[in-house]
Amino acid sequence: MSAEPRQAEPREADALKTALGFGVHIFTATGAALGLLAVLAANKADWPLMFMLLGVALVVDGVDGTIARRLDVAERLPRWSGETLDLVVDFVTYVLVPAYALVVGGLLPQGTAVPLGIAIVITGALYFADRRMKTKDNYFRGFPAVWNVPAFYLFLLRPDPWIAAATIALLAVLTFVPVPFLHPFRVVRLRALNIALLAVWSVLAFVALMRDMMPGPWIAGALCVIAVYFLGAGILRKDK
Repeated sequence: MSAEPRQAEPREADALKTALGFGVHIFTATGAALGLLAVLAANKADWPLMFMLLGVALVVDGVDGTIARRLDVAERLPRWSGETLDLVVDFVTYVLVPAYALVVGGLLPQGTAVPLGIAIVITGALYFADRRMKTKDNYFRGFPAVWNVPAFYLFLLRPDPWIAAATIALLAVLTFVPVPFLHPFRVVRLRALNIALLAVWSVLAFVALMRDMMPGPWIAGALCVIAVYFLGAGILRKDK
């Protein structure tokens, strides 16, 4: 009689961990829901809210993998591909939503917004399918299709429309050029500095959103300096 509870406990624990594992997949999928909410915010031209929602999606993307590995989700739920789910959500939040915002945001010259939006989604889709998107030392090979970042800067700085269009066109081309771009978490070199700067950038970006994308020259300038650092850290990388 006493042996049955002891045998049941491992099965119950296993069932609980399996349920928690599927919960991680649901957690990852909430990134797509955040993307939908971001589109609705873009329809209202509420750019701070849109970028705030994309920022929350970025946090979800940053922690779900760690939780999944802790719970052995890949082994417990082999039917569901966490990698595929992650790519689907990333395409929505990193590519599709920013492309839509740039098309309807009034930042681009008349007649160029839709073609440039199409260029963003096509190059982004192709990049996500690239099995060689990363170098051996974990730099991205080519612009990594994180269009939420240049979109944030374009809405923040609001440059001349033709400069904005040229920036988008250049980044679309760089998707296929083997120029290294820094991954702040996975690149070992100067990792502590990179993460610290990313944390500072996150705080400054949050302040900019709270100030309706008009944070003043000091915060905007600091955000640009950090962006230049991250670009330079990839371009000046020594080949390996």
